[in-house]
Amino acid sequence: MPSDEDAQQASHKYLKVRDYLVQLTTDELGVGDPIPSERALTQRFGVSRMTIRHAIDSLVSEGLLEKIQGRGTFVSAPRMDFEVRLSTFGEQMHRLGLTASTTVLESGAVAAPAEVASVLGISPGSQVHHLRRQRHADGKPMAVEEAWIPVKLAPALFDDGPPASLYEALRLHGHDPRWGEETLAADSPTDEERHLLDMGGRGAVLRATRRTHADSGAVMFSRACFRGDRYQVWVPLAPPQTPVTPSGATATTTTSKEDS
Repeated sequence: MPSDEDAQQASHKYLKVRDYLVQLTTDELGVGDPIPSERALTQRFGVSRMTIRHAIDSLVSEGLLEKIQGRGTFVSAPRMDFEVRLSTFGEQMHRLGLTASTTVLESGAVAAPAEVASVLGISPGSQVHHLRRQRHADGKPMAVEEAWIPVKLAPALFDDGPPASLYEALRLHGHDPRWGEETLAADSPTDEERHLLDMGGRGAVLRATRRTHADSGAVMFSRACFRGDRYQVWVPLAPPQTPVTPSGATATTTTSKEDS
């Protein structure tokens, strides 16, 4: 068995490599630049490839680096905070200084599937406005979103085409979004989502399922699939108040009462 001294030396070598890579990506390299090869790092530090890979993998898991199969390891774009609040994608990107854009994938009135009808409190088969969009930040795909709104709430909602902001459109039709319930979960992307989000062989996505309420009740049900390598969840914490527990929920649900 390795001695405590051997373990300490191995840990020191790993941290030395890791610190070097952090400094390199922070001060010298830009987003998309390749880091030195494993062979070059092994020769530079006189350590095993296992130690090099351990250091690289730790920075990949933190989002500082990304591995692209068949090409190498590159400096990753910084992760964006996923704020748990009732805001739109466009508002989130504006806060981060990025330009949001949208590609509409599907739009129109459809019969509400059973799950959608249950969440919105309407009869299955009732007409709902349906909008599915690919969302971009500075031209790069970041999310795929899908939303359903009861037609009876705003029959003319899509008369001039899909609105740029569903929340703003609801406000104009007298249904100001006041609060919402959102569930977040990590998941594997479908083949279509992997293609739309330009993920290649990269890992998981962050799924957000939201029900939005106005004073009159539930006005929108939406699902979003975000690139897991570009987001991290940011949650403001406060002393506990009366807990909000959605009926039948098995996952943690966050509730926001902020206007968007």
